[in-house]
Amino acid sequence: MPSMHSVTRRWLVGVVCAIGVQASWAATAVVDFSELVEQNAKTVVNISATAKSNSGKNRTQQQQVPDIFKKFFGDEFGMPQQRDRQSFGSGFIISKDGYVLTNNHVVADSDKVVIRLNDRRELEAEVIGTDERTDVALLKIKADDLPWVKIGNPDKLKVGQPVLAIGSPFGFDYSATAGIVSAKSRALPNESYVPFIQTDVAINPGNSGGPLFNADGEVIGINSQIYSRSGGYMGLAFAIPIDVAMEVADQLKAGGKVSRGYLGVVVQDIDRNLAEAFGLPKPAGALVAKVIPETPAEKAGLKEGDVITAFDGHDIGLSSELPQMIGRAKVGKKTPLTVLRDGKVQTLTFEVASLPTDEETESSGSEPDISSLQINIRSLTEQEKAQLKLEGGVAVIQVADGVAADAGVRPGDIIQKLNGQSVKDSKEFIALARKLPVDKAVPMVILRQGQPKILAIRLEAKEQDKKKR
Repeated sequence: MPSMHSVTRRWLVGVVCAIGVQASWAATAVVDFSELVEQNAKTVVNISATAKSNSGKNRTQQQQVPDIFKKFFGDEFGMPQQRDRQSFGSGFIISKDGYVLTNNHVVADSDKVVIRLNDRRELEAEVIGTDERTDVALLKIKADDLPWVKIGNPDKLKVGQPVLAIGSPFGFDYSATAGIVSAKSRALPNESYVPFIQTDVAINPGNSGGPLFNADGEVIGINSQIYSRSGGYMGLAFAIPIDVAMEVADQLKAGGKVSRGYLGVVVQDIDRNLAEAFGLPKPAGALVAKVIPETPAEKAGLKEGDVITAFDGHDIGLSSELPQMIGRAKVGKKTPLTVLRDGKVQTLTFEVASLPTDEETESSGSEPDISSLQINIRSLTEQEKAQLKLEGGVAVIQVADGVAADAGVRPGDIIQKLNGQSVKDSKEFIALARKLPVDKAVPMVILRQGQPKILAIRLEAKEQDKKKR
């Protein structure tokens, strides 16, 4: 039986621990946003967008991202298909003369947009311009001396800091929800140009386009997307940084459209094995898998196998950061790239070009499929060949549904031979792939995790027909 002294000591330890835990929770979880809401609620607006049913316009925005990422003005508010489609969202006033920011997907393809102010006035809005790539829209209402938000600096935002959203989830006007910054510079599928702010703020349909405030009452983002399996809040919300949105708004205001920088490369992340192969101290940078012909990248002298480690003096950790930086660069500006090539650091200078409207997929890190095999490949670098003790070969970057996937080819495989012929580089592989026989299995020799493996590739007749078109 324990002594009274030991029981007392355990009880005291338990009380001290409980008090410590409670104090810690109280210090981090209780933030009084009442004054912030009172001062800023009048700058937030409710947006109603209507599209005529016979216009033939559809909301393609939601279809372009996986279902698990939801742009959330919400189908709950949609009218039956045979009637006019109406959707609801939020926005906020950025100037006293009536400019309003919201999401592109809130007003996309709409014939009429109505804004309801905090004082219950309803005004029809003019769509000054929209930008699909960043999901930003700039609206204008005819009113004077309106209250407007303070613009903050997202660069100063830290993970763990408190943030607050004001919007109209499910039509409940001026609802305030709070949380913390969960992460910064998140890259989402098909969103190459936005370094999203991730939060755990409760966001639901109707919040879309509303402001995200920091604890000082400054707007630091536009609530844009949620990660959800159910279509509702699951603790993962994503906001467009306000500096990105304001840059877009300034261009829309000036000319109604947005131009962004373009380099002309296909890049991939550096993993642990590639970092070792290239002699990097850690997995960081953007590996150039392909240089698009007749682009600033080719003119600057970039080559396949180069590792871009910095852009205009800013270090690159993930390959997804490169298109974000380049997209925001000023067109026509000469900008330095820090590159690791053959174990040596070099500085290349390229002139930022304007992104062509029909080359979004190339600039965001994808490229056309090779023949009918449905794979993306690149030549091995000299460092990789030395590391793997190979004279040639191509590395598989991506595998889509098709012949190669059916044969068992995976990203990361090194293709050494195709149909009995040695593969020296990507050009040789493409030439061999275009000569593959129809309805006949041929061998493909690969190297996977250091071990050789032979796969059987069969090009079906229907695939060959597709290739000829």
